[in-house]
Amino acid sequence: MTSEDVLAVFKEAGALLEGHFILSSGRRSPVFLQKALVFSRPDLSEKLCKALAARLTADFGKIDVVAGPAVGGIIPGYELARHLGARAIFAERVDGQLQFRRGFSIAAGERVLIAEDIVTTGLSFRETVEALAKLPGEVVGGACIIDRSGGRADVGCKLISLAQVNFPDYSPDDLPPELQKLEAIKPGSRGLA
Repeated sequence: MTSEDVLAVFKEAGALLEGHFILSSGRRSPVFLQKALVFSRPDLSEKLCKALAARLTADFGKIDVVAGPAVGGIIPGYELARHLGARAIFAERVDGQLQFRRGFSIAAGERVLIAEDIVTTGLSFRETVEALAKLPGEVVGGACIIDRSGGRADVGCKLISLAQVNFPDYSPDDLPPELQKLEAIKPGSRGLA
């Protein structure tokens, strides 16, 4: 599956949006990937995650646990785990820090893959790496459906993506004129109460 194929799936779901968007990082972009629309469709979720799982097996070998940061990593993490024959767990924010709760555990020697929907700056990924460092097990790497950074994000481990894109993003203080004319919308999940 190519990057163009992945973007075609997002278009099919009505999840490739154009306008003026405030990204989770605070940066601004004329393009937003509303992945919730893709992951609300089991058929599309399976198509993307099955293709990514094949790449992951080739690169990382056997995976025992797939760990995703909430909210973005829950569905792709579960679907990847299903195709990898692994367990799926997720971290959630407690007092601003990602933690694994709800009785989730990782045994010594288990091989752990971090799974995310879309990577932009890599912040959630790095926070998940830090949370996993407090648990036994070995983080073998990470995976995402789309690497929006074009391979530039520091995620704290090796990252395999199904697609790489390089959509423009800007500091709010340095917007191009075409974005300045549009009202900014924040459709992401970071910062939700």
